[in-house]
Amino acid sequence: MKDQGRSKRKRTGGRLRRSHDKKRHQLGREPAETTVGEPRFQIIDSRGNNRKVRALSTDIAQVAVDGDVTEGTIENVVENPANVNYARRNIITKGAVIETSEGRARVTSRPGQSGQVNAVLLDE
Repeated sequence: MKDQGRSKRKRTGGRLRRSHDKKRHQLGREPAETTVGEPRFQIIDSRGNNRKVRALSTDIAQVAVDGDVTEGTIENVVENPANVNYARRNIITKGAVIETSEGRARVTSRPGQSGQVNAVLLDE
């Protein structure tokens, strides 16, 4: 299990101040911010002898329609609850609503972590 660090509040609700700055192994990486475009990927070493495939940009989505999965082309990002500006910048994250060749779909995967876009068709 990943260590999330201690709480920023005491049991009484008071604020706990940091005793030291974060160490290098506690720092996170920059977000991938997957965009719509020609597929580009980046392989990153992760904890253990594992690797992550980051999708830097992609235009293909696996869209689930009533149990059947079809490959669709991503046209653009309609809305993104993670950040208001992500929809304008065509950035895909989990939960984003994308316009595909199959119709509007909600992203269920994390493209910056898994390297692929899985989505479920919306009933509209």
